[in-house]
Amino acid sequence: MKAIVQEKYGSPDDLELREVAKPAVGDDDVLVRVRAASVHPDVWHVVSGRPYVLRLMGAGVSRPKNPIPGTDMAGIVERVGQSVTQFRQGDAVFGETIHTDQWTNGGAFAEYVSVHQDLLALKPDNITFEQAASVPTSGFIVLLNLRDPSQLRPGQKVLVNGGGGGVGALALQIAKAYGADVTAVDSTGKLSILRSLGADQVIDYTQEDFTRRGVRYDLIFDVPGNHPFSACKRALKPDGRYVLIGHERFGASGKRVFGLIPHFFKLMFLSRFVKQLRGPRLPMPTRKDAMAVLRELLEAGKITPIIDSTYPLSEARKALRHMTEDELQGKVIITA
Repeated sequence: MKAIVQEKYGSPDDLELREVAKPAVGDDDVLVRVRAASVHPDVWHVVSGRPYVLRLMGAGVSRPKNPIPGTDMAGIVERVGQSVTQFRQGDAVFGETIHTDQWTNGGAFAEYVSVHQDLLALKPDNITFEQAASVPTSGFIVLLNLRDPSQLRPGQKVLVNGGGGGVGALALQIAKAYGADVTAVDSTGKLSILRSLGADQVIDYTQEDFTRRGVRYDLIFDVPGNHPFSACKRALKPDGRYVLIGHERFGASGKRVFGLIPHFFKLMFLSRFVKQLRGPRLPMPTRKDAMAVLRELLEAGKITPIIDSTYPLSEARKALRHMTEDELQGKVIITA
C-alpha cells in the first residue's frame, strides 16, 4: 500500500510517500481502507518531535516508533479479526487509531490502517468521510475535559476561547446541543463561522478582551490559553469552572523541552485551593464511550464538522504546512 513515512523528527519536508506492507490485523482489530484522515496539532507534535518530552511519552526517543503519521480517519472496513463482533466488511466507519493518551503516530496517513474495534464507530450517513475523519481526536478532547456534557444546563453561560479551531468548534456546538448560551472568541476572519455554528455571541479577540467585559460565565473553555488564569478568573462566576486545553501554536510558545506541561502542573496544584479549577467528580470517558456520543450528535445534526481544505495523500507535506502557516476555516483533510 501507499503511505506517508516519517523516518525522523523535523519538518513536513521530511515526510515521504512510499510503498509499504499492509498492517497486520489482530483478533480484535479491523482493517480499514482509509478514505480520509485529518491533520491536527497532535500530528504536528509528533512530526516535529516537540516538545522534546513527548519523545519519552510514547513517540520514540530518537525517531518515531511508528513511522506512519496520523490518528484520525474514516473509511470502509476491508477485513475484521476473528474476535470482532461490532463491524463487518463493507461498513463505513470512523475513529482514532491509537488507544493510549500518548503523543504518537497512528498510521492513518496511508491507504489502509489496522484499528482496534473499540476505537471505531459506524459513520452516520448524513456526513461525508472527510467530515467524519475531522472529529475523533478533537471530539475526545472536548468530552474528556467536560467529562459529562449533559451536566450543562439550559441557559448556562459558556465561553469558548478559540471557538473557530478544531477543538473549539466542537466545544461550541456540544455546549449548544445541551442548551447553553455560548459566547465564542476568535479572530476577525472566523466570526462568520462562529455564528454559523450557533454561537449566541461572538467576540473578536483583536478588538476586545473577553476577560475585561464585566460578563461572568459558568464555564470558560480555553483552547489557546492566551490569557493567564488570574485574568480569566475575572470572567468566571464564583462557582464557575475553567478548562484549559492549551495550544502550542506550532512552536510559537518557544517552550521546546516541556511545552505547556509545567503550566498544567501549576493549575493542578492551584486546584487544591481554587474551586474554579476543579473538574467534576466523574470518571473519564473511554474512547469507545466518546465515539458513541460523537456519533449520536453527528447523526442528530447537532454538530456539523467544517472542512477547510482537502489534499491527496501525495501532498501530505502541503497539508501540514497549510495547517501550521495559514489561518484555517475548518479542518484540513488528507484523502487516500
